[in-house]
Amino acid sequence: MTTRDIVFIALFAAITAVAGIFPPITLPLLSVPITAQSLGVMLAGGVLGAKRGALSIILLLVLVAIGLPLLSGGRGGLAVFFGPSAGFLAGWVVAAFVIGWLTERFWDGLSFIHAALICAFGGIVVMYLIGIPWITLSAGVPLSKAIAGSIAFVPGDLIKCVIAAGVMITVKRSYPIIGARAA
Repeated sequence: MTTRDIVFIALFAAITAVAGIFPPITLPLLSVPITAQSLGVMLAGGVLGAKRGALSIILLLVLVAIGLPLLSGGRGGLAVFFGPSAGFLAGWVVAAFVIGWLTERFWDGLSFIHAALICAFGGIVVMYLIGIPWITLSAGVPLSKAIAGSIAFVPGDLIKCVIAAGVMITVKRSYPIIGARAA
């Protein structure tokens, strides 16, 4: 790992933390807030690639674990890893990795549409597959209710996918940080 890699990892951990400045919106059915931070996750994977993207989110979560209030609403500390949103926090790491891996895999033919679909798969499907079951376990909410409540997040997440795809394509054209993944 180079100094450049470490700088990029720290930068995207900071970008994801800064996205937490926007106030969270908590839905009545679920105690998981809607935040802008999943955009940072999509950008980390889509701009840095699988390894560095996942490491940037791990760095952010380590800083949160030691008590820094870097999550939306000024949350931090170990308690957030045991609450209803903990599954989504774990999902952030996997989502950044999946988005990065798919971006690397399809790098040569990466278009805006491909980038948006990659972000939707990693940033919505993968993240929800990890986060929703955790809500069911930690909050005692039936799975059907957790799924129904999570549907309210989808429109905002789709907007984040579009924004992330635009950034990914712009970075690819002007300052590519990642390249094609070896098959």
